[in-house]
Amino acid sequence: MTDETGTNTNPDDAHMALPGHSRGVVLLIEDDSAIAEEIVGELMGHGFEVRHEETGDAGLTSALTGEAHVMVVDRLLPGMDGLSVIEAVRQHGIRTPVLVLSALSAVDDRVTGLKAGGDDYLTKPFAMEELMARVEALLRRPDDTRSTTLRVGPLSMDLIERRVWRDGREIELLPREFRLLEYLMRRPGQVLTRSMMLEDVWQYRFIPRTNLVDVHIGKLRRKVDAPGEEPLIRSIRGTGFLLRVPD
Repeated sequence: MTDETGTNTNPDDAHMALPGHSRGVVLLIEDDSAIAEEIVGELMGHGFEVRHEETGDAGLTSALTGEAHVMVVDRLLPGMDGLSVIEAVRQHGIRTPVLVLSALSAVDDRVTGLKAGGDDYLTKPFAMEELMARVEALLRRPDDTRSTTLRVGPLSMDLIERRVWRDGREIELLPREFRLLEYLMRRPGQVLTRSMMLEDVWQYRFIPRTNLVDVHIGKLRRKVDAPGEEPLIRSIRGTGFLLRVPD
């Protein structure tokens, strides 16, 4: 379960880093609470930060932030199924390695999982040692297999060249504007408060009384939403802003 900031608020789920250095973020999308609890414990015991979602729709929302280093996705989920989640993630240009979990063990089922965009396929029941070995193998893949491009609707962002386009029109951004738009694009459709932006984009450890966010959002909006174009950056009165995903 997530709150309005996108943070998992279920006390039974692990959604925090272990003390010290985290080995990376693993997004687990699994509706079986017993299996999920065991996987979360194993991953955290090996130093990973774990984000657990129980449905495909919630999992997709979390995946689209692009913050996970590895995804572990059950194939059969309530609502949106696991393969549909993976396909949607790939369509958004996110190349995060994905381990598919499934009780379906036929060769055709494995092929279907890999064609959907999965990188590895593990059949239930499985040993936790094998799951850990596969997660670590996915993390060892060369960095150039990871996503270097973000795409949300008509927006495309090259994280290496630090360039942005909207429907082929290049948008010239200052460094802070680029960082702010990247923050929005990693959280499409999510309401983001001014406090969140001050902490995550400006790295403030206290929240001053300032219109800094509004000023920068105004400048960014004028560049992203040119005259005649459908507005993408929306103000949420009394709360903050969101990057709208066009229908």
